[in-house]
Amino acid sequence: MVIYFCIKSLKYMKQAILILSALMFCSSAEIMAQADSSWTLEKCIDYALSKNIQVRQSELTNQQNMISSEQAKASRFPSLNASVNQNFNWVNNAASGGSGLSGSNGNSYSLNSGVTLFNGSRITNQIRQSELNIESGQYSLATTKEAISLSILNAYLQVLYAEEQVKNSQKQIESTQSQLDLAHERLLRQVISQADYAQVKSQMASEKLTLATAESSLAIAKVNLEQLMELPVQDNFKIAHPNLESFINQNRRPDVKTVFETALGIKPQIKNAEVNKQIAALGENIAKSGYFPVLSADAGLLSGYSSRTSKAYFSQLGNSIAPSAGLSLSIPIYQRRQIKTNVDFARINYQSAELNEINTRNDLRKSIEQSCQDVTSAQARYEASVENYQATQESSALSDEKFRQGLINSTDYLVSKTSLIVAESDLLQAKFNLIFSYKILDFYLGIPLTL
Repeated sequence: MVIYFCIKSLKYMKQAILILSALMFCSSAEIMAQADSSWTLEKCIDYALSKNIQVRQSELTNQQNMISSEQAKASRFPSLNASVNQNFNWVNNAASGGSGLSGSNGNSYSLNSGVTLFNGSRITNQIRQSELNIESGQYSLATTKEAISLSILNAYLQVLYAEEQVKNSQKQIESTQSQLDLAHERLLRQVISQADYAQVKSQMASEKLTLATAESSLAIAKVNLEQLMELPVQDNFKIAHPNLESFINQNRRPDVKTVFETALGIKPQIKNAEVNKQIAALGENIAKSGYFPVLSADAGLLSGYSSRTSKAYFSQLGNSIAPSAGLSLSIPIYQRRQIKTNVDFARINYQSAELNEINTRNDLRKSIEQSCQDVTSAQARYEASVENYQATQESSALSDEKFRQGLINSTDYLVSKTSLIVAESDLLQAKFNLIFSYKILDFYLGIPLTL
């Protein structure tokens, strides 16, 4: 019997190990598949929004607002309370010529209900205010998501820019390496001096340092993007490489007024400011309701039992039922300035909400004005950078050929080489600055952030 039990236990253990191994394999395969796939901008944004702590906290706040709204709506309904009391009493019999104490017990049961009939529209305004709080929370959540999406866009473009820098540095090293090999041959033939060869060799070392710096910048850019996404840093993190040519130099002429009017109708921070002003206005009305009387209705049932009588328990309960109903009116006469203070504070809150709405509109207008100007400036800078790069590239190609033929020395060649590197770097910066400027303008026009 013991042997049979051990065999069965081993069998179940093997099955458990197989199942656990399969689960671990599937989990590992899923992680590897996620790590090996390239992250698009859209995927990065979606992942960041699902993991971001601020977004999740805003969602919890919205849930609280919904619960508060249900509570406010329930204030219209009557309340209902039941109570049960058990009493024990003792009487000294000496007062009636007897001796000792005699005891009795009793029960009482009550059912009470009350409802507010009028309170200066306080409940109505509180319900409306709670509904607006839900709406405000949704706009606040949307504003948070937009801010995170913009941060992801910027970080994503920084990674693309850093990758382009690495590629350019590698190409420059390849080009310089061929010239260094040529210079070495000439040095061996004593066509150039040791100083000329040392200058070209120094240029190679400088470009290798530039490549190392570019690779370090790329690694940092990836870490920044992963941290914004709340994604653990991975060595094999890769992003997709969209075709950016379609985003370059669209020759756009944005109109500030048109963009601003469009943004006013769609941006959540504007709608949130408007809703907050309505909430503050209702807050003032709620505070003013304290000046009005409160009319309430109540009703109840009362019954009881006492051991002092000889009637049966349920007979006493049935015969002693006492219904009641009534109205009560509470009139505020003097509240030690409490109501007036509440109204004054509520009025100040409304004025603050008005100023906040104006400030939000002004901030949006300023941001749009800056964005439109950035687009115009970025386009002009990109066009100038393209012309400069093309001219420098032609000049550098001629210098390369002259250096191969020995018509110029290493100093002139390195000057031309350095000018090309600077022009290429300026063009790369202008390119990504232009793309980012276009995307910011699209953001204010309500166009989704995609690449």
